[in-house]
Amino acid sequence: MAFKGGFLAILLMLCMTQECRGLSRGSFPDGFVFGTASSSYQYEGAVDDDGRGPTVWDKFAHSFGKVIDFSNADVAVDQYHLFEEDVQLMADMGMDAYRFSIAWSRIFPNGTGKVNQAGIDYYNKLINALLAKGIKPYVTLFHWDLPQALEDKYNGWLSPHIINDYAIYAEECFKAFGDRVKYWITFNEPHTMSIQGYDVGLEAPGHCSILLHLFCRGGNSATEPYMVAHNILLSHATAVDVYKRKYKAVQHGFVGISLDVTWFEPISNSTEDSAAVQRALDFQFGWFMDPIFFGDYPSSMRERVGNRLPKFSASDSSRVKGSLDFVGINHYTTYYIKANSTNIIGVLLNDTLADSGTISLPFKNFKPIGDKASSIWLYIVPSGMRSLMNYIKQKYGKPIVIVTENGMDDSNNPFISINDALKDEKRIGYHNDYLGNLSAAIREDACNVQGYFVWSLLDNWEWAAGYTSRFGLYFVDYNNNLKRYPKDSVQWFKNLLS
Repeated sequence: MAFKGGFLAILLMLCMTQECRGLSRGSFPDGFVFGTASSSYQYEGAVDDDGRGPTVWDKFAHSFGKVIDFSNADVAVDQYHLFEEDVQLMADMGMDAYRFSIAWSRIFPNGTGKVNQAGIDYYNKLINALLAKGIKPYVTLFHWDLPQALEDKYNGWLSPHIINDYAIYAEECFKAFGDRVKYWITFNEPHTMSIQGYDVGLEAPGHCSILLHLFCRGGNSATEPYMVAHNILLSHATAVDVYKRKYKAVQHGFVGISLDVTWFEPISNSTEDSAAVQRALDFQFGWFMDPIFFGDYPSSMRERVGNRLPKFSASDSSRVKGSLDFVGINHYTTYYIKANSTNIIGVLLNDTLADSGTISLPFKNFKPIGDKASSIWLYIVPSGMRSLMNYIKQKYGKPIVIVTENGMDDSNNPFISINDALKDEKRIGYHNDYLGNLSAAIREDACNVQGYFVWSLLDNWEWAAGYTSRFGLYFVDYNNNLKRYPKDSVQWFKNLLS
């Protein structure tokens, strides 16, 4: 046994130097950017510090039964106070960039009105600390934490009033930070927010009408997700327009949006299931990409949603079309798709899933599509990365793509020692295999991908999953002052990036 253990240790060491995995910086083009990703609400904590206003997620996380472990992000991983230590961790790994989000309610505590200088000061300190270590800031303007004041004032994203308020907030950020920030992401995962927040009610603000309002007191799953998505697209386009007109010539930055994309494979060879795959992509990815590239929603959405799908005016359409410099892709997993031939889902849900006429499944003939991570939804299918990059190239004409999130989680098991939790060979395999497919998509298929961000630098608070899930390259000890410990994947990335 001792010999076997020693042999495995040597083998692991060799793999960690990439010798048995074959990946290095040289597997990617010159200038390809590697980074880690985070979000303000999941990382910062300090919810009552320095004038920050409450957000819809503060209210949601403090509502009984909304978070699986009854936790909240009042402290999270306290990056608000520990950012210098975290910047050093990135520098130690050799990361080129850090993607983080700004909390709107730190800049405007009430969503509008007077700027909170303490919020500006905090992000200036973070940006300067990154640049001092040679790490480029990639800033997300909105990662779900809407100021509660705007939710109370006019129902937040359900109202067109938000378009102007978001544009004012975005411009304040361009003004304050754009001399140093060259990459802006207007929104993170508007599809997830529209569905989870306004269709199934599992995330803030918790609206839904599925199953006869069994889960949510208010909402309309048949209309609200489409209204929210529409207002997000118009807000995105308005902010991009402000940047191009007033700041780009001086600041020379780039603006994009980060979209969540599950890749889909047909469950059978039937024409119905192949058509269902396209519809599933339309109702997830095309919902946002088609307006930005073609000026309108996918035809399958127009046909199936009818008058519930908002219409773009001619001027809105022309403003939305072409409103990005790069596409951010958050990709984790792949599912099978089958056509939905029954009306039961339509009757029970009467929502976007029913509208799409598709059913997504991680199993075929009781066999999973891939090995499972800890999250119920995350199956490991590395080939999906290459297929997705080729789909984007073919359908949307080779836009610049940055993978703004990719990663996997382990469970937060209280019975596993920290020592054992640091041995994350499965995570090393995940990143190696997804990056291998990404490299092939660039080198062999000529996909225009220019960066890759790991979700996530640290274990953190994972929305409705609370602290039950650990996505980090660094282990956070929630029982000992949030001490950070490098997992084996940190050394793997060090070797990859050296």
